[in-house]
This record gives sequence, C-alpha cells and structure tokens, in this order.
Amino acid sequence: MKQNETLLNTMDNQDWDDEMDDHILGSLETPMRPDAFALSDSEKIAVIEEHFAHIMTALGLDLTDDSLKGTPHRVAKMYVKEIFSGLHPDNKPAVRRFENKYKYNHMLVERDITLYSSCEHHFVPIIGKAHVAYVPNEHVIGLSKLNRIVQYYARRPQVQERLTMQIANELKQALKTENVAVMIEADHLCVMSRGVNDVTSSTITAEYSGLFQEDHFRNEFLAHISKK
Repeated sequence: MKQNETLLNTMDNQDWDDEMDDHILGSLETPMRPDAFALSDSEKIAVIEEHFAHIMTALGLDLTDDSLKGTPHRVAKMYVKEIFSGLHPDNKPAVRRFENKYKYNHMLVERDITLYSSCEHHFVPIIGKAHVAYVPNEHVIGLSKLNRIVQYYARRPQVQERLTMQIANELKQALKTENVAVMIEADHLCVMSRGVNDVTSSTITAEYSGLFQEDHFRNEFLAHISKK
C-alpha cells in the first residue's frame, strides 16, 4: 500500500453540470496572500461585515429587520474568531514535548476527534472525525495537544487531503518522529446540500508515515479505530 493513501468519495465519478464543482487540491500549504496579516482581527471583522451586508442586500434580504440587522457582524466575527481562526499563526497551539522517561514504545491512538472544517470551494461545512496515532521515540506530548493540532488546521478553508497531510506533518515535527498515522472520515455539505445532493456518501483520507507504512502497524491502527 502506498504511503499516501486517499480513499475519495464513495460515489461514482459523474459529469458535473458546473466545472467549478470539480474537487481540486492545489498545494500542501493553505494558499495565503503575502499581506494576509496586514489587518488586525478587528479590522478584518469590519471589512467582512461590510461586504457580507452587501451580499445579504444583493439576495434581497431586509437588513432593517430585527432578526437580520446583526447578522453581518455575527458572521464576520465568526469567520475571524472561530471557524477560520486557524489561518492565523498566532492561534497555533503551543506543543510542549516531554521526555519519554518510561520508554513507552507502543502505539498511542487518539480516535474520534471531533472535526469541523469548511470546504474552500463553497465555504460550507465539513463535519467528521479524525483519528491520529504515533509510536514515540524520545518524546511524548499531552493528549489534548493532539486534539488542538487537529482543530487548528481544521479551522480554515480546507481540502480534506491537505488537512490530513497538514495534521500529520505537524505531529511529526512536534513529536520528532516519522511514526505517525492520521485518518479523517468526513461528510461534505458541498456534496450533501447542493450539487448532486448525495447524503449517503462520505470521504476518507489517510496518511501513514514511518512504522505505519508497515502492514502490522497500519492494521493495528485500523483495528483500534474500528472498535466501538
């Protein structure tokens, strides 16, 4: 089995009415402008609020209505402070390594990590679970850091393949080991709620490095995450 294993949408390939529906993976790094952090968070919120108000107005919505008048600000704040907060490197979790004093050399698995991300093609939710594992060498990290790393990279416009590899690469750097596995199972609302409106398909992506390229370790990992 190849190191980079990607099991894409389970539905058959179809001709799309709209070319823009194509699933495209650009690069491993999230595409960012050179001046991405020239504005402060409050300035970004103000700009997004103004533009989102224009979007709502173009849709014909009445922004004087009590239920709608605060929506542009709520959406802008949500974008910057919550669902896209992983774009800013200041929000990257600090990961402290601890010496592996007890010489633990078996697999550690953190499964069913709740994952909320956003499709970068349509800006609608990706909802799923991440499973991560590593076999330590000299160092270990706190369990909560595994969750925080997943959440940091999920909180940005994403493609699932990229998200999987970004999490794996960050874990390898944090742990100073290649012995890392990451699998993500997710539902994409761009598939479920629009376009083909397929509510039964799901997407699985996986990245195996180091020992996890060997059948024994990979199969043990898969056995652990399949147990309910």
